[in-house]
Amino acid sequence: MRDQASLDRALDALAGMDPDVAAGLARVGYPAPRVKEHGFKPLIDAVVSQQISKEAAAAINARVEALMPDGVTPDALLALEGERLRAAGLSVRKVEYCRGVAEAVRDGRLPLADLPAMDDDAVIATISALRGFGRWSAEVYAMFALHRPDIFPADDMALQEGLRRLKGLPHRPKGREARELVAPWSPYRSAGSVFLWHYYRGAPQ
Repeated sequence: MRDQASLDRALDALAGMDPDVAAGLARVGYPAPRVKEHGFKPLIDAVVSQQISKEAAAAINARVEALMPDGVTPDALLALEGERLRAAGLSVRKVEYCRGVAEAVRDGRLPLADLPAMDDDAVIATISALRGFGRWSAEVYAMFALHRPDIFPADDMALQEGLRRLKGLPHRPKGREARELVAPWSPYRSAGSVFLWHYYRGAPQ
C-alpha cells in the first residue's frame, strides 16, 4: 500500500475473495493510497485530526507545521508556548496530547526507531499507551506510516457505515461485529479499509 499499484493489487486480490468488494469497485472505482512517513510528525497529525473533518485537520496541521520551520520535532514542539499552538487551532486538550507525545519520544517511552520491527499488536499497544491515543489512532498510524497491510480500525464510524452499505446490512456494525465481518479479508484488511472510506464517500446510501 505504499503506492497506487500496490493498493490496486491488494484490492484486486480482495475482490477475488469477496464479490461485494468486486461489485463495490465496479461502482465507485479504486481509491488513492494514503501514505505518511514514519516518525514524529504523523503522530502530531493524528492528534490534530481527532474528531474533526479531513479538511479542517489539513488546515490546522499546516498552521502547526508553519510554527516549526526547521521541522516538526519533539524539541521544536516543546519549545513552543501553548498559546501559539492554541492560536493555530488546537484545543487545550490537544495541546496537552501533542506535548505528551513529544515528551514520550524525547525520554524514550515511545521508541520510534523500534516501531518498524515490532509486530502489529505491539505497535498498537505502544502507541495506545500514550495519553490522547486510542486504538483507532494507533491503527491508523500503523496502516499509513508503517505500511502494515492487515489492519482494520473497526471503531471508525465511516468504515462501519461503508461496510453496512457494501454488505447491504440492516444496521451499522460496530467494533467486534465489524472485525468479524472483515476477518475473511485478511491479509488485505488495510486495503479494504482504504476502500471502505472511499466507498463511504462515493456509494449511495
